[in-house]
Amino acid sequence: MKLGLTTIVTLDYDEAIDFFVNTLGFELHKDVAITPEKRWVVVRPAQSDAGLLLAKATNTEQKAAVGNQTGGRVSFFLYVNHFDKTYAELQSRGVRFIESPRDESYGRVVVFLDLYGNKWDLLESKNPL
Repeated sequence: MKLGLTTIVTLDYDEAIDFFVNTLGFELHKDVAITPEKRWVVVRPAQSDAGLLLAKATNTEQKAAVGNQTGGRVSFFLYVNHFDKTYAELQSRGVRFIESPRDESYGRVVVFLDLYGNKWDLLESKNPL
């Protein structure tokens, strides 16, 4: 088995695509209109099978979850091979880091926010997966 997609609830397809593709450097894998209001939008890091399904919030409950999908905990983990280089690139693209990078027993890490406020770990693991 392998994990394929994880849903992230967004307010707008195009602004989410812009953030994940132009700011984080993901690739737009699919963008298919299902209805005039609904699209199947998948973004993912280059050379990764796993991706994010960008799902536009359509009701009050879904809109309340935007930016707080895990109750304020880190929601997503973005593994990189060159932490300092990636950290500098993301800073230059305007990514909001909410702490300074730190070294932990498992690797080098820093928390950043996506465009809606979900917390992400940028992480270079000492023990690559």
